[in-house]
Amino acid sequence: MLLSQTGSYAMRAAIHLAERAEEDGAEPVRVGEIAESIGVPRNYLSKVLNQLVRAGVLSSERGPRGGFALAMPADEISMARIVESVETPLLDRRCLLGRPECTDADPCAAHPHWQALADRITSFLEETTLADLRRTGGKR
Repeated sequence: MLLSQTGSYAMRAAIHLAERAEEDGAEPVRVGEIAESIGVPRNYLSKVLNQLVRAGVLSSERGPRGGFALAMPADEISMARIVESVETPLLDRRCLLGRPECTDADPCAAHPHWQALADRITSFLEETTLADLRRTGGKR
């Protein structure tokens, strides 16, 4: 997979929050509920969610009614923004053949094919919003 586990968790959590916002409005959702719903470790997810807060993707509230929510409408949050909040660079573009240097100027045999695929994936992440990926009506 091109995304790290952290990037995957960030995307899954954000999609869950987009679905919840559609169902219940913008009420904050507790980290434990998100973790249970998407099947990830609570403590690790808490760190990921806080990275998304620092990046302005999510907002958080403390206290008995606290939790996490989207910081803006789902149709304004690209998947690229979510991934970039927890991963740098957007995609890990290491050489598929293991060369330490693999560039457009000095490519390996797989480079042109891999570059084309990586460009398509980057476009997908940049052009796809949370609103595009949430399930409608909370159906699973």
